[in-house]
Amino acid sequence: MARFLGLDELFEGRHFDREIIVLCVRWYLRFKLSFRDLVEMMAERGLSLVHTTIMRWVHHYAPEFERRWNRFARPTGPSWRVDETYVKIRGKWVYLYRAVDRDGRTVDFRLSARRDVAAAKAFFHKAIKTQGSAPRTITLDGYAASHRAVREMKTDGQLLADTKVRSSKYLNNLIEQDHRGVKLRIGPMLGFKWFRTAAITIAGVELLRRIHKGQFHLRALRFKDRTAPVIWNAALAA
Repeated sequence: MARFLGLDELFEGRHFDREIIVLCVRWYLRFKLSFRDLVEMMAERGLSLVHTTIMRWVHHYAPEFERRWNRFARPTGPSWRVDETYVKIRGKWVYLYRAVDRDGRTVDFRLSARRDVAAAKAFFHKAIKTQGSAPRTITLDGYAASHRAVREMKTDGQLLADTKVRSSKYLNNLIEQDHRGVKLRIGPMLGFKWFRTAAITIAGVELLRRIHKGQFHLRALRFKDRTAPVIWNAALAA
C-alpha cells in the first residue's frame, strides 16, 4: 500500500486552510447541496470561492479520505442483499451495483457501464476483496445475469460451494430502501459528465453514509483535535 502523505504534503499549494477544504468536501458528500450552494454558504462566512474550486477538492480529496477511513472499517455480516440501481452520466444510464448486509451496513458498491454477467462478477470480486471474505448467503432480485454470475463463481471456486442463493423481493427491500439515501444525494448533482468523476463522487457519498451508519472503529482513531469533527481526525490521521 502506498504511504499516506503528511498533512503538509496533502494540502501543499492550496490557497485555503485544510479545515475549510475538509468541511466543504464533507458537506457536499453528506448533504443535498450543490457546489453553488456551498459557494454561497462560504460567502456568508467571509470566504470567496468559485464552484469549480470545490469541485476539484471533491475529486482530489474524496479518494484520499476513503483510503484513510478504510483503515478503521468494521467487517460486515456474511448475508448480503445485492441489487443494482441507475445513475445518469452524460445523459445515459449506467448501473450502480450495491450490497448491504442483513443489518443494513454497506458491503460495497461498483459503478458499471453494463448490466451483465461480467459486471456482476466484477462487483462480487471487488466486494469480496474489500471485506476479506466471501458471503455465506446472497439475496438477489430476479435478474438472470446476477444469478448466472453467482453460479459460475461457485463452479470456479470463487464463492463457497455451499453459498446460499435466494431471490426474495421482501428481503431485498432492505437494499432497495438503502438505494434511496444515495439517489437522494446525487439527485441535486443533476447528472455527471464523466464516468471517472461519477465513480469518485459516488465513492465519497458511500463513505459518508458508512460513517453515518457507524461502520468504523472510532476508538482506533488517533485524535489530532478532539474538538474537531470525527471525519477530520479519521481522514487526516497519518
